[in-house]
Amino acid sequence: MMSHPDDPSEAKPVTAIDLTDKQPGEEAAPESPQDGETGKSSVNWWQEIKSIVLLILAVLAFHSFVAKPFYIPSESMMPVLLTGDRLVVSKFPYGWSYVSPSFHPLPFLKGRLFGRLPERGDIVIVSPQNRREDYIKRVIGLPGDIVEVRGGQVILNGVAVPQKILKPLRLPVDGNAPCPPMQFPGARISGADGKDYCELPVRQEILPNGKTYVTIDMGPSALDWYGPVRVPADHVFLMGDNRDNSADSRAPLEENGLGGPVPWEAIGGRAEFITFSLDGDSSWNPISWLHAFRSGRAGNSLRPQSVTPPK
Repeated sequence: MMSHPDDPSEAKPVTAIDLTDKQPGEEAAPESPQDGETGKSSVNWWQEIKSIVLLILAVLAFHSFVAKPFYIPSESMMPVLLTGDRLVVSKFPYGWSYVSPSFHPLPFLKGRLFGRLPERGDIVIVSPQNRREDYIKRVIGLPGDIVEVRGGQVILNGVAVPQKILKPLRLPVDGNAPCPPMQFPGARISGADGKDYCELPVRQEILPNGKTYVTIDMGPSALDWYGPVRVPADHVFLMGDNRDNSADSRAPLEENGLGGPVPWEAIGGRAEFITFSLDGDSSWNPISWLHAFRSGRAGNSLRPQSVTPPK
């Protein structure tokens, strides 16, 4: 027997859910947002600011206690360092002092935390007295040493530091190394390739501990005579490799020099290696930036080589 479609016995039972369903022709009511939710996601500015501050503090802490980048602004450490070199300075080899924090916000404080003296031949950054900037020089004398310079030759404890005259060094002339005639008179020459070079007289020095490096000496200058001076306790004597153009321990404070041996607290770190170098000839054109990189300098170690110490 066939049932009729309108037969009430065959109809689906009505439930409470069915009573809440929308009726024909009615629009569905929009769902209300759940508790705690809004139509738009809001930015937690306090959390964002806190994250930025923590990031800045982490960078400053790394710069202060581990390592920091350094830019060479002058010719005082030629030929090992050129204007435009970027390098890494490690902060921990000698411990930490008042100059370790970035920007040097602290006044002079005696002593070092986990302090250790530099070695002869190390390249270090140093903060001159009453100045908020860093110089970069080489360690020549240690506490107790008697340092003297005669005719451009370093005398340590009455013994002349051996010097060996090398073949003149040719450095390409560029925007950051223009070979200024005031510093290097008569040194600018033209090469067979049509490019200009700075031809410099260089000498190899060997310190008593066997550390060796190359210096530039253009001839007689006021800095060729100094001392003798005994390096006090907890002090070091610093010199630039460009001997006639370096405001180092030989130069008085009034001439922007270091004014003699400097306290070891003023040493901010040790130069480790060059990251990259720019020749200063770039412009606003991004293509010129690639050509501004000096080849063959990235990754160069700044630790002095060691040879058999002189007898």
